[in-house]
Amino acid sequence: MKKKFILGVGIVLGILSALVFVAYLIIFSAPDPKSTSEQAFTISQKSDFSKVKSDLRSQGFIKYPEVFEFLMRYRKKPLEFMPGGYYLSKNMNVWQVITKLSELPPDLVWVTIPEGWRKEQIGELMADKLGWSKTELVDWNEKVTRMKFDYLEGVYFPDTYLIPTSEKNFEVANRMIGRFNEKFAPYMEGFSKNDILWTTGLKIASLIQRETNNPDDMPLVSGIIWNRLLTGVKLDIDATLQYAKGKVGDRWWGQVVPEDKYIDSPYNTYANKGLPPAPICNPGLDAIAAALNPVETDCIFYLHDKNGDMYCSKTYEEHKENIVKYLRD
Repeated sequence: MKKKFILGVGIVLGILSALVFVAYLIIFSAPDPKSTSEQAFTISQKSDFSKVKSDLRSQGFIKYPEVFEFLMRYRKKPLEFMPGGYYLSKNMNVWQVITKLSELPPDLVWVTIPEGWRKEQIGELMADKLGWSKTELVDWNEKVTRMKFDYLEGVYFPDTYLIPTSEKNFEVANRMIGRFNEKFAPYMEGFSKNDILWTTGLKIASLIQRETNNPDDMPLVSGIIWNRLLTGVKLDIDATLQYAKGKVGDRWWGQVVPEDKYIDSPYNTYANKGLPPAPICNPGLDAIAAALNPVETDCIFYLHDKNGDMYCSKTYEEHKENIVKYLRD
C-alpha cells in the first residue's frame, strides 16, 4: 500500500513537473524559435517602460508583456533602458531579450548634431558616441571630409541620427551627406533659378547660421550679406575669424579680439573681399531658406545687443551710433 502511495505521489509530481515545464516553455519561450534573422529594435529618446514593452509585443519580440513586466520588476538590478537600437531576433526567449536590452552601449546610438557646428566638432562628438580612435578622428578631419572640395564643410547636415556603433567614419560622412542632399533638394531649384551656385548659397547660409540663432533675424542678416556682396563691400563677419582661429584651448568659436582681424587666412572676411572659400559651419534649413530668400533692405551694417536683439543701419555713422547706444554701458 505504501509503495502504491509513493508511486502515486511520484506520478502526480511528475505530471505537475511536466505541466510546469510546459507552462514555462509556453510563457517564457521565444515567439518564433525557427527565426534566423535579426532586426533592429529601436528605443527612442522619449520612450518609457510602457512604450518599450508595447513595442516589443507589437513587433513580435515577446509573447506576453505581463511576463516581461513581471521579470523586469523583480530583477536583482532594475534595468533602465538606454535609448538606441538593439539587434533582436524572434528566436530569443524573454530572458535573452532582457539580457540584450541591458547591454551597453546599444548596437545603434542616437547622435544629435546642433545647427552651426563645424565638422571638427561633429567629429569629436562622433568619436565620443561611436568610440573612434584618435587616428579615426584625425582621418575624419583630414581625409574623409576632404575627398571633395565642395564637401569640405556645410554638407554634414545637423539632425538626429541613429547610427550603428560599428559604422566607420567615412560611412558616417556619407550618411550625413545623404541627409543633406535629401533636405537641400527643395532649395536647389530655387538657387538654380536665381543663377546662384548651390555652393554659394551654402556659404551664405553658413554665415547666417553663425551670425544669429534667431530664425526671425536670418532673412535680414541674409539681405545685408547680399547687399555687401553686390556692392563690393567686405563682409567683415566675426564668425569667419572664429573659423579661421580654429580651436583655442578646449573651445571652438572663441571670442574675437581686435588683432584677429589681421589673421592670415582666406576665411578672414575683414582682410579679403567676397565669400570665404567654403562654408564655415553646417547650417540648418532656416539659414538655407534665408540665404535663398533675403529681406530687401538698405542696411549694410548690423549688430546684436546683449539681449540678442538685432539693429541694422544704412551707413557706418549710424552703425557707430548703434554701437554706442546698444553695446556700451
